[in-house]
Amino acid sequence: MRSKDIVWTSAIVAAAIILTAVLSTASLRAAAGGGALEAAAKSSQQIARGKYLVDIMGCHDCHTPMKLGPNGPEWDMTRALSGHPEDAPMLPPANLPPGYMAAIGGTFTSFAGPWGTSYTRNLTPDKETGLGDWTVEEFIATMKTGRERGKGRPVLPPMPVQNLRALSDTDIRALFAYLQSLPPIKNRTPQPTEPAGQ
Repeated sequence: MRSKDIVWTSAIVAAAIILTAVLSTASLRAAAGGGALEAAAKSSQQIARGKYLVDIMGCHDCHTPMKLGPNGPEWDMTRALSGHPEDAPMLPPANLPPGYMAAIGGTFTSFAGPWGTSYTRNLTPDKETGLGDWTVEEFIATMKTGRERGKGRPVLPPMPVQNLRALSDTDIRALFAYLQSLPPIKNRTPQPTEPAGQ
């Protein structure tokens, strides 16, 4: 075999080796990227499920402050799910007349009754005032036990803890994923107060 043929044969073999290596690397990257795409799609589906649950369960009814619009009270979506506004008046303890169960503040985020006065919590992922420093396990524990982070103070009315206990862990995880996907809103909600006369 002439040296010219050996050079060409060597060049073709080297090119084949390089092409095989490039194609293998591209295939591995595509497989890895496919896993990332699959995870992103799963996360997107979980967040969509969480939004659906927030919407059908009426979370905005108490956790998004109301404002007066042209047709009456409406949600202030610039403060979506941020709880009782820290600059809103605090509802005094209720001294309710017979036949009344509760008093509701003007933003529909504070409630006074026999349990005392409760203020809806900031559910956005703000680390200081919302759920930004919570884990999904703490959120599940809250929903299942009716206690803050599963071991703190009781979650107060009108939060429907009796209904939330029936949620599956999968649905609670979806709720948490959606809440964590929201823009954080800094809003420090007041702590609940004792009932009147205590």
